[in-house]
Amino acid sequence: MMPQPPRPQPPRKIIEACPSCGGPLAITEVRCESCGTEVHSHYQPCPFCRLTPEQTSFIVLFVQSRGNLSEAEKALGVSYPTIRGKLDEVIRIVGAPASAPPAYDPSRDILAQVAGGRLSPTAALAALRQTRSGRPTAEATDPTAQPDTEVR
Repeated sequence: MMPQPPRPQPPRKIIEACPSCGGPLAITEVRCESCGTEVHSHYQPCPFCRLTPEQTSFIVLFVQSRGNLSEAEKALGVSYPTIRGKLDEVIRIVGAPASAPPAYDPSRDILAQVAGGRLSPTAALAALRQTRSGRPTAEATDPTAQPDTEVR
């Protein structure tokens, strides 16, 4: 029986830390496997290169489940908080921006004033209409005014 030639190994992930001192490594060369052309420059690895093989597998599963955490939970047989934790960890590593804080909603302040007894329901309705239209209504400036009367 003839010995089999060694199978080509899949490319390794780019190492980002020096094996001697732990400092960051710079990628400065790429080479064409077909013709041997070498290009020298400074290259930045993609954010996903920093993921462990387990995290990469999780991302593949997450994409295959179309971003549905419940489906990923079932596929891995772990709890929803565990899946959420894995996703948060990947987000932190790849440096994705954290979700933006909710936009300011003036209607919450208006409703809080009604709940606290500082604003009548009629005045609150006028103020809510004002926030939607961007124009002051008579009720917003004068609680005794008739609804839908605009101040000009």
